[in-house]
Amino acid sequence: MATPLDGTAGVNGHRVPDESLLDDEKSMLGNDPGGMLRATASAGAQVRESAALAAEADLSMLSDEGRPRAVVVAGIGTAGLTGSILATVAGHRCPVPIIGHRSAGIPGWVGAADVVFAVSASGRSPEALAAAEAAVRRGARLVAIGNPDTELQAMAERARSPFIPVPRRAPARASLWGLAIPVLLAARAIGLVKVNEADLAETATRLDADAERCRPAADSFVNPAKSLALGLAGSIPIVWGSSPLATVAARRFADTLAANARYPVMAGALGEAGRGRVGLLDGVFGGLAESSRDIFADPHDDEEEESGATRLRLVVFRDGGLNPEDDADEPIAVEERRADAVQTLAERRGVRCDVLTAEGGSAIERLASLTAVPDFASLYLALAHGLDPMAVPAISEMKELANPVPEGLQ
Repeated sequence: MATPLDGTAGVNGHRVPDESLLDDEKSMLGNDPGGMLRATASAGAQVRESAALAAEADLSMLSDEGRPRAVVVAGIGTAGLTGSILATVAGHRCPVPIIGHRSAGIPGWVGAADVVFAVSASGRSPEALAAAEAAVRRGARLVAIGNPDTELQAMAERARSPFIPVPRRAPARASLWGLAIPVLLAARAIGLVKVNEADLAETATRLDADAERCRPAADSFVNPAKSLALGLAGSIPIVWGSSPLATVAARRFADTLAANARYPVMAGALGEAGRGRVGLLDGVFGGLAESSRDIFADPHDDEEEESGATRLRLVVFRDGGLNPEDDADEPIAVEERRADAVQTLAERRGVRCDVLTAEGGSAIERLASLTAVPDFASLYLALAHGLDPMAVPAISEMKELANPVPEGLQ
């Protein structure tokens, strides 16, 4: 096993991943004091609990006031991704534009004809609070979603706006479904999406099943998340989605790989990548690096791993759509041919490729099928490097440096 790197900023871990760490459940749990594995396994429970909490909230005023001109979903980090999820589930036929806003405040054009969703797992994020305050000031309808008994709830109550509490059984990074379900159900009340109770139940069941497959006690060769993590170890991951839904999942995977495993990742839509970024497969970390690889070498050999030749690893998220005959912006057949093409390009250049394919009978379940295993994989990749996936010293230092405490309060 590699010698740990102990940095002055509290950075601890191993540059070279240790596969044996993933076969020791006790060691893994010990290196996960924040409980990220347990929190990620609660995704199915988050769907059920957040749906129940949304049902208890009074959303009737949303439907009573009719269709808005536009919907702005304001939040940052995992909360910010809920805007993309809503836009994807609503689909291209949605009669109202849905705009995700990932900075403080709201766009300048927002007014009384619009709806603003202010989303914050903690209920305290400056971005969500600023969005809520601006929405109320401009006369826009506000929907606040976050931790109860916080300033965000207080702002919603003062404005007589709906507030939907979220289950805080998990850290924000592992609360995707606890945040996304209230957003979807509030949008349903406005008439923007069709999400029924059967869709929610099937999504929760799928997330439960994937959590069981990816449990820490399962050996690497039968655990899809551990296998994906070990395949990505030591590489530069490129994650592309074949459809808008698959692209949301790809960006989610990039976020969790960066935050949990501290890996640099490039993610995006395969259609856009085909106009330029697909050239990475020919570059110094792609085809040029692979051409120097000894085809007879053991891919897990220590010399191979420590040679310093960092290579790309392609991950393709494929959707396929619910209905191949659906009148989508881009025919599903085109998306599928594009995904086949990039896999062929990678194979010709020796760039290794993992493919995840969506399953399920609704958009929300298909999205869940593309996020569950990668969420676990990002944690296992962190643990293989001896990293605590919850504690990220750079985030804490960034907050301290960007928001210094006034001298009188120190």
